Amino acid sequence: MQELSLINREKDSIQYKLQILADAAKHDVACTSSGVDRRGKKDGMGNSIAAGICHSFSTDGRCISLLKILMTNYCIYDCKYCKNRVSNDIPRAAFTPEEIAKLTMDFYRRNYIEGLFLSSGIIGNPDYTMELMYQAIFLLRHKYHFYGYIHVKGIPGADARLIERIGYLVDRMSVNLELPTAEALRELAPNKHRKTILKPMRQIQNGINENKNELVVYKHAPKFVSGGQSTQMIIGATPESDYQIVQVAESLYQKFQLKRVFYSAFVNVNEDKSLPALTSGPPLLREHRLYQADFLLRFYGFEAKELLSEKHPNFNVFLDPKADWALQHLELFPMEINRVPYEMLLRIPGIGVKSAQRIVRARRNGKLDFEHLKKIGVVLKRALYFITCDGKMMYPTKIEEDYITRNLLNIKERLPFDADGVTYKQMSLFDDMNFSSLPLLDSGKVS
Repeated sequence: MQELSLINREKDSIQYKLQILADAAKHDVACTSSGVDRRGKKDGMGNSIAAGICHSFSTDGRCISLLKILMTNYCIYDCKYCKNRVSNDIPRAAFTPEEIAKLTMDFYRRNYIEGLFLSSGIIGNPDYTMELMYQAIFLLRHKYHFYGYIHVKGIPGADARLIERIGYLVDRMSVNLELPTAEALRELAPNKHRKTILKPMRQIQNGINENKNELVVYKHAPKFVSGGQSTQMIIGATPESDYQIVQVAESLYQKFQLKRVFYSAFVNVNEDKSLPALTSGPPLLREHRLYQADFLLRFYGFEAKELLSEKHPNFNVFLDPKADWALQHLELFPMEINRVPYEMLLRIPGIGVKSAQRIVRARRNGKLDFEHLKKIGVVLKRALYFITCDGKMMYPTKIEEDYITRNLLNIKERLPFDADGVTYKQMSLFDDMNFSSLPLLDSGKVS
């Protein structure tokens, strides 16, 4: 009896729950810089000025952290790709709303985090789960007066009133699309339906737009999801091509005004015949190419049909999508840097949004040469094959696909992989903070 009592006490402890529920949240990548500029107040703690989350980068280039956890990893659903599915025999835990609020405040006071990312498995039903998450955020905002960044996952199927109530408390919401197509969802997540997922996405979009109009008239009206909404797709669990995935992302941006679509390389955590066997690990390079293409859609004026097609459905493994596009359209090059319009500057490999803007400003004062471009920030080792300055190329260069391709391949591309080729590993609160030695009060509070 004494041993059983000790086991139960351990499972009820904050430390045990945190170990289980922080690890359970690591595959959810749909978090990013906040886009929120709410300042702190005298009677509260925290702010979200230019703040980002999840060891991502904020709008001013800073890398910052947040407490990224699940409310619970209990779940009534049996999604084949999910470690927390109901049919898996794994350790389970659940936070109370008060525990979520206290943990966030305790870690914030220690300067470990600057905000909270809260998701959850479905316990009981979507309404009950969303109500628990709402209670946790309400406590943070109104009992603890926490003004830091909060991102919450909306639960498909939850009552619209709950989505609305929590939307006025958080900075960003996201509803996971899960998989790129409705067919894939039916195959791997039979309890989930595309319409159920899109419904809260539409509600959040409408709520954001209505709130913007309201704020024009009433400047001090409460803000609704002021940081916008995002979503996530798992890549590689089902056989969709890159072209299909990019088309889905483009449609989401156009129809739902999303801030970000996140792509999560499939990690096989379950033994299931419906899932692909990953002989070479998660498809991280494919994920990287999709993120590059996503930036081209959002910031560079590209359309999905320009990057890929049914005849060319997948991205080049060896070249980034922009360079690959340029090589397929050599008839447009070389472009004269002193005359080409801004929209075409963005399509030149080696020239980003900021450098294109600098070029437009600088050439008002006179003609630019290659030394000017270097100071502006143009990556000349990529751009030199596609541009001229005052009618001259930097070096004698053949405008031939094979020639340029060979030279571009000699330039080592910086990939966001560590030495082991792993990007999906989430930094753990227990890796280097010696959490086990931190004192725990009888109430379960981390002091």
